[in-house]
Amino acid sequence: MDEYGILSLIPTLVVLVMAIITKRTIESLLAGALVGLLMVQPLNVITQGSDILLSVLGNDTVTWIILVCGLFGSLIALLVKTGGVLSFGDAITRRIHTRRQSLLATWGLGLVIFVDDYLNALTISASMKKVTDRFYISREKLAYIVDSTAAPICILVPFSTWAVFFAGLLEDNNVAGNGMGLYIEAIPFMFYAWIAAALVPLVALGIIPNLGPMRAAEARAKAGQPQPEGADDSALEIEDTGKKRPHLINFLLPIATLIFFTWYFEIDVLRGVIVALTVTLVLIAAQRLLSFNDTFDTALDGFKAMIMPLGTLVAGFVLKDVNDLLGLTDFVIASVQPLMTAGMLPAVIFVTMAFLAFATGSFWGLFAVAMPIVLPLASSMEAYMPLVVGALISASAFGSHACFYGDSTVLSAQGAGCTPMAHALTQLPYVLISAAVATGFFILAGHL
Repeated sequence: MDEYGILSLIPTLVVLVMAIITKRTIESLLAGALVGLLMVQPLNVITQGSDILLSVLGNDTVTWIILVCGLFGSLIALLVKTGGVLSFGDAITRRIHTRRQSLLATWGLGLVIFVDDYLNALTISASMKKVTDRFYISREKLAYIVDSTAAPICILVPFSTWAVFFAGLLEDNNVAGNGMGLYIEAIPFMFYAWIAAALVPLVALGIIPNLGPMRAAEARAKAGQPQPEGADDSALEIEDTGKKRPHLINFLLPIATLIFFTWYFEIDVLRGVIVALTVTLVLIAAQRLLSFNDTFDTALDGFKAMIMPLGTLVAGFVLKDVNDLLGLTDFVIASVQPLMTAGMLPAVIFVTMAFLAFATGSFWGLFAVAMPIVLPLASSMEAYMPLVVGALISASAFGSHACFYGDSTVLSAQGAGCTPMAHALTQLPYVLISAAVATGFFILAGHL
């Protein structure tokens, strides 16, 4: 790998600037990747680019994401088409009488569905749209609340997909004989996740006001337009035709099946959604809610509705591979090493890795690369390891929460019915507040 130094930051800067100007994500990501490829092999861009794209599409993780998201889209589309989501919305609305209650209920559901961030992001946003729309709450605020209880909550629970992955990484790096034991010790020090989740009820209750772009989004929603312009009216949107609702079991049983079997198959959300989809198809056939053709046309429409977010995620993986060719991660870590004193180590790790997670859109793979560098350094300084691990995993949660082309952000936006850029920009002030407070806690904890 060649050493590009500070020039390795250029593709990421191109992506950020272009995304802010154009409000388009896939095009911005591909432009950044193209700039990076021109830096690496200017005379061989097509070959290098096609090799990276084939490598990304052949990656087991990417294939898993495509299947999970596509099948989630099919499941949600069927629940919408059969009226199951509307039945759930009616049941919730009878118990909710104010906009604050609707926002707090969304937050509460996020605390309950903690097994996987994809499960959280898509299920809750699709379920609560009808409820929040009744109270003229913007889709951006719904997406913010859902996203704030996706990765931030998942990392705080020791039997989520995030916990299983990071515990395995800790064991692989010989930091602990029992990776899950160290992970659990680190949970109190995952300051970003605690703060991001705690901020939501303060925003819902109005204690923290609407800031920046969120203020404009809420003003638009109060004027009768919860969904922003440019958002895709897809099969995941709920249309109330006034027809008689099916029994609530048509919504609750598939969702309960989804959660239970995701847990049963050792936190494998792909197997969980396959079982839930099967249960949904059986319910539809048994009650003749849809014809055979309508059922599978709807499922296909739901899968197609996820093409744009999936395109964003694939483009993000391509950019990550280009950044790896440029040595971005190694350059940034090497640049901040002089700042890594024992007391400042947790804060420097959090800020550095949070930036890298945001810049690369990589929240798991990045840390597989960084841990062998960061953890031995922490050990040589005799730093308190649970605090260091808490800083690392907090940085991963920040990246998932903040990055506008990250999976959690994209799926929260898609489920809520707004664009990834609209969601990312409206939640950015709250994300930065959480990150700033978390940094302060890491500085304080590092000097105790």
